[in-house]
Amino acid sequence: MDSDTPKTLIEHFSVLEDIRDARKRRHLLIDLLIIAITAVICGADGWTQIEEFGKSNEAWFRKFLKLPNGIPAHDTFGRVFSLLSPAAFQKCFSAWVESVREVHEGEEIVAIDGKSLRRSHDRKRGIGPLHMVSAWAVNSRIVLGQRATEAKSNEITAIPELLDTLMLRGCIVTIDAMGCQKAIAEKIVERGGDYVLALKGNQGNLSEQVEEAFIDADARDYDGVQSDYFETVERGHGRCETRRYWTLGALDGIEQKDQWKKLNTIGMVESIREQDGHTSSEYRYYIASTGNDAQRFATAVRGHWGVENDLHWSLDVSFREDESRIRERQAAENFSVLRHIALARLKNEKTLKRGIKTKRLKAGWDEKYRAKLLFDVV
Repeated sequence: MDSDTPKTLIEHFSVLEDIRDARKRRHLLIDLLIIAITAVICGADGWTQIEEFGKSNEAWFRKFLKLPNGIPAHDTFGRVFSLLSPAAFQKCFSAWVESVREVHEGEEIVAIDGKSLRRSHDRKRGIGPLHMVSAWAVNSRIVLGQRATEAKSNEITAIPELLDTLMLRGCIVTIDAMGCQKAIAEKIVERGGDYVLALKGNQGNLSEQVEEAFIDADARDYDGVQSDYFETVERGHGRCETRRYWTLGALDGIEQKDQWKKLNTIGMVESIREQDGHTSSEYRYYIASTGNDAQRFATAVRGHWGVENDLHWSLDVSFREDESRIRERQAAENFSVLRHIALARLKNEKTLKRGIKTKRLKAGWDEKYRAKLLFDVV
């Protein structure tokens, strides 16, 4: 490999502190990290596969890694990643993300959502599956950060910690009803962002008042009401989906409006699905700081819905995340970061017009393509 090849990943992850006993170290921490990152990009889903990938490509790795004692064993990878601080690893990952993140026209939508790693539970120790809360940049198609919790119910405490690590100026943050909290809204605004937060029964009177405001506006046919409207229609695979978005800028009927930082809009979405002669509809309600602009509101809501396909589906189908049996908590959390690094590189590489699974295979087969994913800003 050319000595002038930019080593962005190596530079960012070289700052990680190695807490192992210096007298017993046989392998450099940066070597372990780069081998693991590369192997996961190329299809490895566990420590044994990472070891085998490293051994099969040792000559290639020696072009830019020192490898004083060859390729580490899978037990070494597992042990090191169980000792590595997830917070420190995440910090390096976030710094790298900001260095390679593309700047897109318009606002960035940051969808915060949680996902459980189903097989990460440890029944013998009475530990349930690890739950990861991630911040997904919808336009950049990259994970900006993550926090681990022991259960979905703990998202309320994990979300503010995650927000503290993010640069949100010029972004709209979207969160489902679990994260619809006054402190979270305030944190988003403090970090320079706007918010669109989903409402459900967990907000009691607020949810009821928002719904009543739209019932009243609809009864008046929105005449004389400070409102905006936007609609989308999608057809395909024998079905038609119509989504209607309304926003209201007058919040006189919302008793708590002054308790929510920068709250200036409430929103409603009606989703209508027609398929095989059957029609179904559903209403959702939101609070927001995005102003009385239904199209802007619609962009944020649709961006959040897309996190299931762009992030969670890719992790489950292409990276088999739900099948991972890594149960040691720090190791499981750190392996999740490895997946996010790989997903970011693969989704944002535009020269190969193929799916994630095919790109992973090609990276394993083609050294030039692998080097592009590992070192180039794609």
